[in-house]
Amino acid sequence: MSTKPILYSFRRCPYAMRARLAIAASGVETELREVVLRDKPQSMIDVSPKATVPVLVLPDGEVLEESTDIIFWALQQHDPENWLLPWHEARDDLMALITENDLPFKQFLDRYKYPGRYPEENINPEMQRASALEILSKWNDRLSETGWLYGNQRSVADIALQPFVRQFAHVDRTWFFAQTIPHVQSWLEDFLAWDEFASIMTKYDQWQEGEEGFSFPA
Repeated sequence: MSTKPILYSFRRCPYAMRARLAIAASGVETELREVVLRDKPQSMIDVSPKATVPVLVLPDGEVLEESTDIIFWALQQHDPENWLLPWHEARDDLMALITENDLPFKQFLDRYKYPGRYPEENINPEMQRASALEILSKWNDRLSETGWLYGNQRSVADIALQPFVRQFAHVDRTWFFAQTIPHVQSWLEDFLAWDEFASIMTKYDQWQEGEEGFSFPA
């Protein structure tokens, strides 16, 4: 068993992005194993049969299979920027916000970006986009006061949602930045220009069984 937590990740997956952001902020050193989704390693499937990233295997053998579990585990080890403040002060509201992202917003996003994956649903991508925009408009109102989802600084709420808004915006950036959601747009632009985001988007070669992974954060 590795003496460091092992992180199975995929660079472009928004769930994996937010897990990497929390781990990087915590400073907890992990062994990163970059996964190619069409060629998943058997060792990952063995510890997590659902076979989705991210997966964090702790040195004692405990397996964290959900990105939110990885986020909260990492920040509970060390939280130098106090990202967990809303988790301590408004936990139910925070979890409701993350659930809104992970369920309805992500469902609309997937059907907008990949309508061909759901042939039985007769998807209208523009309707899916409009439904996602309604949620973004609510988040725009939250961001209007301070520019952050909670308080006066970045928190776990922001890093949990921003990778998904990034994915949504990149489907059609011209359309996205023409919408009347200026606070969401500024919040996303800040995220895209953030050095910490750039640092967790380093490209790694695909990990192969028997190899040593990469030290993360570098």
